[in-house]
Amino acid sequence: MNTGSTQFATGRDRPSRLPLSGAGVLRVKWGIVGLLLAAAPAFGQQAVSQGTGAVLRGLDKVSGEVTDFELPNGGVAEFGALRVDMTECRYPAGNPAGDAFAFLNIWESDATAPAFSGWMIASSPALNALDHARYDVWLLRCKTE
Repeated sequence: MNTGSTQFATGRDRPSRLPLSGAGVLRVKWGIVGLLLAAAPAFGQQAVSQGTGAVLRGLDKVSGEVTDFELPNGGVAEFGALRVDMTECRYPAGNPAGDAFAFLNIWESDATAPAFSGWMIASSPALNALDHARYDVWLLRCKTE
C-alpha cells in the first residue's frame, strides 16, 4: 500500500544525510581553511642562515646590457637610474647553494617612494619582481664569506 511517502533503505522517510544550506557550507569551508592556516607554520618553516651579502643581476632592457653586482648586507648599489638597497640575504641553513631570498628596496632617482620593496627569491624572481619599464633586477644568490 503506497501512502505517498518514499521509504529509503534506512527505513526512514528521508535520507540519512541532508545537504548543507549555503551558510552551513561556508562554515565548513572556513573551518577547513582555519585548520590549514593553523598547520601552515609547522609545515612551512625552515631553518635559515644569514649571508654576508648578495649577488644581484641587472638588465637594461633598452641597451640589452646585463650587469652582475655584489652588495653587502645593508649595502647600496647604483644600477642605471636605480638605487638598490639591500637589508639582508638569507638561505637554507647548511645549504648555501640553496634557495636564497633577500629583502630589497629599489628606488628610481628622485622618487619619493620605492619602485620595489620586499623579499626577492632567487629561484622564483617573477614571484615578487621589480615592475619597471626599463630595468629588471633579480637576486642570484647569497654570499657566505
